[in-house]
Amino acid sequence: MNEKELDRVEIFRKVLDKSLKQSKAAKLLGLSPRQIIRIKKKFKRDGVKGLVSNKIGKKSNRQLEQSQKFLILDFFRKEEHRDFGPTLAHEYLAREYGLKASISAVRATMIQYQFWNPKLKKRVKIYRLRPRKARSGELVQVDGSEHDWFEGRGPRCTLLVYIDDASSEILHLKFVKSENTLDYFLATREYIEKCGRPEAFYLDKHSVFRVNHVGALTGDGRTQFGRAMSDLGIKLISANSPQAKGRVERRNRDLQNRLVKAMRLAKICNIEAANAFLPQFTYGFNQQFAKIPQDPHNAHRSLLENHNLNRIFSLQYKRYLSKSLTLQYNNVIYQVMIAEQLEYTLRKAEVTIIETAEGISIECKGKPLQAVPYHKQCAVVPEVSSKELLDQLVKTKAEHQRELQN
Repeated sequence: MNEKELDRVEIFRKVLDKSLKQSKAAKLLGLSPRQIIRIKKKFKRDGVKGLVSNKIGKKSNRQLEQSQKFLILDFFRKEEHRDFGPTLAHEYLAREYGLKASISAVRATMIQYQFWNPKLKKRVKIYRLRPRKARSGELVQVDGSEHDWFEGRGPRCTLLVYIDDASSEILHLKFVKSENTLDYFLATREYIEKCGRPEAFYLDKHSVFRVNHVGALTGDGRTQFGRAMSDLGIKLISANSPQAKGRVERRNRDLQNRLVKAMRLAKICNIEAANAFLPQFTYGFNQQFAKIPQDPHNAHRSLLENHNLNRIFSLQYKRYLSKSLTLQYNNVIYQVMIAEQLEYTLRKAEVTIIETAEGISIECKGKPLQAVPYHKQCAVVPEVSSKELLDQLVKTKAEHQRELQN
C-alpha cells in the first residue's frame, strides 16, 4: 500500500464506527459521497485489501502491442534510419507504415532497445522573447549554415537560409560552396525576383554584411552587399548574438536534421541536385511548420523600373585615374582610351569599376569609358575569410595534385 491508501485506512475505520460522517470523509479525501459509499462497502467486506488499487500488477491499457514494437525495431535496423529522432521517426512510421502510436511510445521503445539516449537538459541563459513582426516581409532573417549536408557522399557546403520573421516560413534556400559576397548576391537576387523586396534583413556580423575593421581609412563604411541593399531600399539590421536571430538558428537546426535525411533517402550527393530538390522540400516543410501572420497584408515590395539588378548585384569599386589615364584593379593595369581633348579633364578623376559575370566595365560620373588591360602583374596571396578557408584549401589541394600528376 502507498501512503495515500494508508491514510484512507484510518478515515474509513472512523466512518465504520460512525465517529466520522461520510460527507466529512468525502471532503478530507477529495472524493464524492457516492465514491465514499462504494469504497466503504469494499472496506467492510474485504478489510484493508479493499483499499488497494486493482490496477497493481496488471498490464496497462496503453501499452504498445508487440507487433507495433517489431515495426519500430525493423525501421531502426535499416542503416538509412540510424540517426532518426523520435519525432521524425514517428512521422515516417505513421505516414509510410500506418503506425498507430504516440511519439512518447516510439521514444520509450527507442530508449528500451538503445536506439535513443535521453539527454539531460542543460541550464541555459534565459533571453527575453521578441514579438514577431505582424506582416510577412517586414523582417527577413538571413543566415548561412555550414554543415556536412551530404554526409560524406559529396563536398561539404553551406546552405543560405531566408526565414520570414512573421510566419517562420522558409522564403528561399540555396546551397553554395561557402559564405561569400557573390553567392549572397546570387541567392538574394533569386529571392527578390521570387518574393519581392522585404523591408529589412536581420543578419549576423559577418564581413559580407558589414565592415568589421575598426578605423578603416578607405571606402564609405559599407560592404558590397550593404551598398546593393541600400540601392534596393532594404534596411540591414545586425544581430548582437545568435539568440537574437533565434528563429533562423532553430530553422538551421531543423534543416540539418530533416533536410539531411530527406536528401539521404533521395540519394542526393551534389550541390546541383540538392538545389533542384529544395523547392519540393521547402513546400512540404512550410505546409507543416509555417505560421499565419497577424496581419494578412504582405510587406514585400515590387521592383521599380530604375532597379537594374545586373548593375545592383555587381562588385563596384572606386579608383582614381593617373596622369596617364591608367588605373589598377585586381593586379591588372587598365589604360583608358579617349579623345585627346578630354585627357586633361579626366586626370585624377574618380571612376567606378563594375565587375559582373559578363566582365569588367569602367564608368565616370555614370558615363562608360573604354579601357583595355595594359599590363598584368604577378598575383599576390589573396585574403580569405574564415568561412571560405575550407573551400580554398580544397581548391589548393586539388591544384597541387594536378601539378604532381603532370
